Amino acid sequence: MTTRNNAARNKSERREGLDADIRRQFGTEATTRFLRTLPAFRTELDIPDRFKELLDRLDGIESSVTVSRRPR
Repeated sequence: MTTRNNAARNKSERREGLDADIRRQFGTEATTRFLRTLPAFRTELDIPDRFKELLDRLDGIESSVTVSRRPR
């Protein structure tokens, strides 16, 4: 039974490590620059003001979450 528990714990730790790596890589400036070159991730310049405001709010929230998740 302990072998099963250890295997489950190891799998959970690997998954948490993978999750952290993916979040870290998506947050890098290089990835952000790359994604902005792709049509699906490029923002339109002529979007309505309401959508621009919502995108700005989302950027602010994402920035605060990213800062709070960084190890000290």
